[in-house]
Amino acid sequence: MPLQPSSFAILGAGLMGRMLAVELARQGHQIDLYDAGSPAAEGSAATVAAAMLAPLAESAITEPGVVRMGHHALTRWPQLLASLAEPVFFQQAGTLIVWHRQDAADAQRLTRQLETNQHRVPELPRLQKLSSDALAQAEPTLAHRFSQGLYLPGEGQLDNRQLLAALGVEMETLSVRMHWHSPQSPDTFTPGTPGQPDWVLDCRGLGAKGQWSALRGVRGEVVRIHAPDVTLQRPTRLVHPRYPIYIAPKENHLFVIGATEIESDDLSPASVRSTLELLSAAYAVHPGFAEGRILELATQCRPTLPDNLPAIRKTRQGVLEINGLYRHGFMIAPALLDVTLEVLNTGQSALSQRFDLALTLEPSPSAAPSATARALA
Repeated sequence: MPLQPSSFAILGAGLMGRMLAVELARQGHQIDLYDAGSPAAEGSAATVAAAMLAPLAESAITEPGVVRMGHHALTRWPQLLASLAEPVFFQQAGTLIVWHRQDAADAQRLTRQLETNQHRVPELPRLQKLSSDALAQAEPTLAHRFSQGLYLPGEGQLDNRQLLAALGVEMETLSVRMHWHSPQSPDTFTPGTPGQPDWVLDCRGLGAKGQWSALRGVRGEVVRIHAPDVTLQRPTRLVHPRYPIYIAPKENHLFVIGATEIESDDLSPASVRSTLELLSAAYAVHPGFAEGRILELATQCRPTLPDNLPAIRKTRQGVLEINGLYRHGFMIAPALLDVTLEVLNTGQSALSQRFDLALTLEPSPSAAPSATARALA
């Protein structure tokens, strides 16, 4: 039975908070959105992300459930973007993986791992092994730079900042009441009582650490470069034993380059070492980056749970917490959106089982914690 018109307080105006605000407002609900920052989402990990949608490529470091979420997103993102008034750059031209000759052994191991993962998630398109000539045909700008590569069809990317801005415009159109520079926690609210919202949805990422103590930050460092001499057509990853970088080409010769994963919630500026490694690796992929211009060197911490997997939990009546998107935010956000909407509309979610998503809807403090509950604690 669909959820009757209700009032929602959504905490956190990053990617999940904005997506939920838009979808719930479209369903006719009254939405109040609270965030510690401004409409620019400067405190959100989503502002810094490369926003790649690469389930097979990411299968090298995550579980099949997350890979299935990523496959789900490849269908859902075009639908979600088509409903927005503002245009958002979206591309689904696949992922290219390359390596230098000295790293061929690492590339062989990665290839075997990806082939194994394809058997676990058979709905994914099959990877293609590229010879030097096939690589040159797929990505002419890399002709004669690499002797072979891998092509992962169907994978994609979008422009994260265009999306956050477009969602902001949509919220205004839908009369979402936005409370900027107004940090809130679930403890502020008593859902279901007079003058209070019916539901509180906590999407604050690391800002929710006070309520979800197991959260930790995983620091990433990302550089944005304008490089007119570089014409990469699709996200490209470099196999490397120390800094396996990704290069995500956006519109107008803008490239988002990253690689680093540091177990830390330190938000200080990027280190010289990380910056040198990122830029030297990018230059090794394409020397045209040497004449590019560094527009931004940013750091951010991704909200991560102990198993590096996302989770949704109901901590008390009317309070849902959605967190742990880690490095896969844009790739898994549509799946978490659809699971949350199922839970709100039906009280359960069949999709969560398909995605192996940790979903806890009946907290019972007096009972012994279940395996799922222990994982979320």
